[in-house]
Amino acid sequence: MAPSDTTTGHPPEPAPDRPGPAELSAGSAAADPAELAGRLRAVIQHLLPVLRGHSTHRELTPSRTAALAMLDAHGPLRVSELAARMNIALSTTSRMVDLLDDRGWIARRTDPVDQRASLISLNDAGRALLRAVRRETTGLLAERIGRLPPDRQHLLHAALPALEELVDDAG
Repeated sequence: MAPSDTTTGHPPEPAPDRPGPAELSAGSAAADPAELAGRLRAVIQHLLPVLRGHSTHRELTPSRTAALAMLDAHGPLRVSELAARMNIALSTTSRMVDLLDDRGWIARRTDPVDQRASLISLNDAGRALLRAVRRETTGLLAERIGRLPPDRQHLLHAALPALEELVDDAG
């Protein structure tokens, strides 16, 4: 059964013929940013559930994973800073932090700058969990990438710097 677009509930529109390496040479015209954005969004939207569906860590929802990853990359953080970085409400973040704490994945300590506030960081259990999840998803992606023809693997490799730049611009 074909996946559906979760924003509409309908199957995704068929992709136009994908260009091969020859068509993507330096001399080819630039693609329409709106078309690229739509296709990239659809791919991400369909790829993430595939990765989550194979996880053995069912208690780790996408938002919890994102919070742990944010703390890994930018921690320790105040709850308000975590909320701002994740672009979610402070009350939602506060509840999530309580849950992460209850699960034993984070540590809280008093903020030395403001004794009334706490700083949240990953503890050893949270770091180990995040490493395990990353190993799982990396393995699954590596398996799928390995099934691509070599020319597609090359194209994916060539696209990574631009994708990484999109992340850098967002952060």
